[in-house]
Amino acid sequence: MQRVRIGITGLAVVFLIVLLAAAIVGFHAKEQADSGSNSAASGGNSASPPSDPLAELGVAPGGTASDAPSPPPKSDKP
Repeated sequence: MQRVRIGITGLAVVFLIVLLAAAIVGFHAKEQADSGSNSAASGGNSASPPSDPLAELGVAPGGTASDAPSPPPKSDKP
């Protein structure tokens, strides 16, 4: 019974450590995002991100008909 109690206590401690670390990292990321948006708004010269980067590279499905490759020419040889 002592081993079970120690195991459960250890799991609870590890869970609390992970929860605390996630809270700290989440707060830090939110703080950086807030400061980044303020600097980008005040800078005025930041480039906007591409709307669909995969489509610009040509690897995303759903391209227009003009982007589709033409079919190979048919040969008359049997």
